[in-house]
Amino acid sequence: MPSRYPSLPRRSFLRSVGAASLAAPWFARNAYAAAPSRILRHASFGAAGMAWADIQAITSNPFVKLVAVADVDLARVKQVKETFPEVRVYQDWRQLLEKEQGNLDSVNVSTPDHMHAPIAHAAMQLGKHCFCQKPLAHGIHETRVLTRLAREKNLVTQMGIQIHSYRVYRQAVAVVQAGVIGKVREVHSWSSKKWGDTGRPPERRDPVPATLDWNLWQGVAAERPFVAGHYHPGQWRKRLDFGTGTFGDMGCHIFDPVFEALALTSPLSLRSEGPAPDASNWSVNARIRYVFPGTAYTEGKTVPVTWYDGDERPPAEIRALVADPRDATKAKGGRKADSDSQGSIIVGTKGVLHVPHIAAPRLFPLADFRDYVLPERVQGHHWTEWAEACINGGRPGANFDYSGPLTEAVLLGSVAVRFPSQELAWDGPKLAFTNVAAANTHLRRAYRRGWEVAGL
Repeated sequence: MPSRYPSLPRRSFLRSVGAASLAAPWFARNAYAAAPSRILRHASFGAAGMAWADIQAITSNPFVKLVAVADVDLARVKQVKETFPEVRVYQDWRQLLEKEQGNLDSVNVSTPDHMHAPIAHAAMQLGKHCFCQKPLAHGIHETRVLTRLAREKNLVTQMGIQIHSYRVYRQAVAVVQAGVIGKVREVHSWSSKKWGDTGRPPERRDPVPATLDWNLWQGVAAERPFVAGHYHPGQWRKRLDFGTGTFGDMGCHIFDPVFEALALTSPLSLRSEGPAPDASNWSVNARIRYVFPGTAYTEGKTVPVTWYDGDERPPAEIRALVADPRDATKAKGGRKADSDSQGSIIVGTKGVLHVPHIAAPRLFPLADFRDYVLPERVQGHHWTEWAEACINGGRPGANFDYSGPLTEAVLLGSVAVRFPSQELAWDGPKLAFTNVAAANTHLRRAYRRGWEVAGL
């Protein structure tokens, strides 16, 4: 399907953004310095679903003005237009950046995963502060580039792991770092979600809805026929080329308090014991064991962190460490116990911390911590923290220097599942696997011809 904006060549725009930032590094500073001092002029890439949630949260601040939105499916912009009658609507995100760059200070990127990096990169090259949904990018190389670019441009950034700012996750971090459970020996994290599938896409070509630009939706991914319900709007997370499976959807959330509490860095190795994806889809029921370098909060020189999803769970002996009769009572009432859905178990030398997603952390054995009172922490507003920093300066908690390495660690799992039962040795600084050369081919992908992005 041809683009609805033939006057805006893909190749020339994506290249010109990168070239402009190299030739005129003063542009970003001047663009922001000219902005009104008390108004944050904002644009959203995406108008419905998570994008609509982000728009509402960001514009809940009275100093934020929503200037423009871009969504490839114009059927999904109705709510935005009704709420913000003066907002300018685009179908092509490149056209928004080209026409509105002088009217913007910040953006949120709340699209399917495969377009996070191209859009965020283009906006950041123009000096725009960036709130990007998790995972930060679809691939590991893209993630590293966005992290470096944010630092080089001195931009205010935040990844959409909103529970990072919640009281309960902040309490979990504080408990571990205070040494309440001693030094950490091992961690087990899981999600019951099943963002995977099997089999080839249906062998048919459905009519593209009049409101959808299918070419723009595919973006940097390889071209393919439109199949109603298979990709857009809700099933793309299952597809290799567009989503990042359960890892990307929930790993960035659930690893977050573990990553921060233990001050983890890049893993040394990882090994998948679950099924591999097929040619088109992510698999489910993953079991991936990471080995991270030890830190001041761990017992040894290394610490194992194991991820499970779908029907997989930590071993029975680990789950027994956080057994609570109150959970059984909840389950009988028709509601799953917290420990059976999503969360982490952090095993220390003096006790065990259960970090449900999302509820207050709990310490075990119950008898040992009966009188323990969780440290008080402030409930933050993830979007406001970022928006205020865009105006006043500062570094939000999930800025790309933090969330970039977190995303890299999570997305390494999406490489490991392609090599079941193989230990993959990882060199983080070099961004390379050192013992399985084939794994390195999954760190960076070629963009569709005409959609190449300078710098990515």
